[in-house]
Amino acid sequence: MKLGRTPDEKVRTPPGQRLTRGWPVLHAETIPPFDESTWRFRVFGLVANPFELSWSAFKGLPTVDLTSDIHCVTGWSKLDNRWEGVAFTEIAARAQPLPAVTHVVTHAPSGYTANVPLDVVMDDDVLFAWSHDGEPLQPKHGGPLRLVIPKRYFWKSVKWADGVEFLDHDERGFWEVRGYHNDAHPFAEERFSWQER
Repeated sequence: MKLGRTPDEKVRTPPGQRLTRGWPVLHAETIPPFDESTWRFRVFGLVANPFELSWSAFKGLPTVDLTSDIHCVTGWSKLDNRWEGVAFTEIAARAQPLPAVTHVVTHAPSGYTANVPLDVVMDDDVLFAWSHDGEPLQPKHGGPLRLVIPKRYFWKSVKWADGVEFLDHDERGFWEVRGYHNDAHPFAEERFSWQER
């Protein structure tokens, strides 16, 4: 039996999306191994204070608890996700981006990247999450650490995040160079690069 959407769910669900109660697993990479003793998170690029954090140091940063909706470009949306982790703004405050910075590229161990303008990740609902709905973030969903950018399609929310680079220009990431939209606004249905023209 198919359930109808409540008025609130209709407002929060972008066009072309269907709600899911589960969490589909989609990625283009093999899940990388995680060794807490060797894992490092690197912050680099055009910043006054580049730095690197161990897992224990990252977990020692001030934490936030946020609830947001997520929207996958393949057509599913999952509402009311509870996240725990570190706000992107906390990382940026420590790094001190230079005035020329316009964009950020988040990195994963395989070389996967995703790009967004700096103002997008400086929003107060963006975080590096290690917990989902009160449980450690599962590796298949990007654990131990995943960037979460609720206002963009979910491929921008890099799984297995291990670094962030601050740039003075836009640099398309893994899916963007393969035909996906550079901006990826779900409510505008910005799915493919041909829509940019």
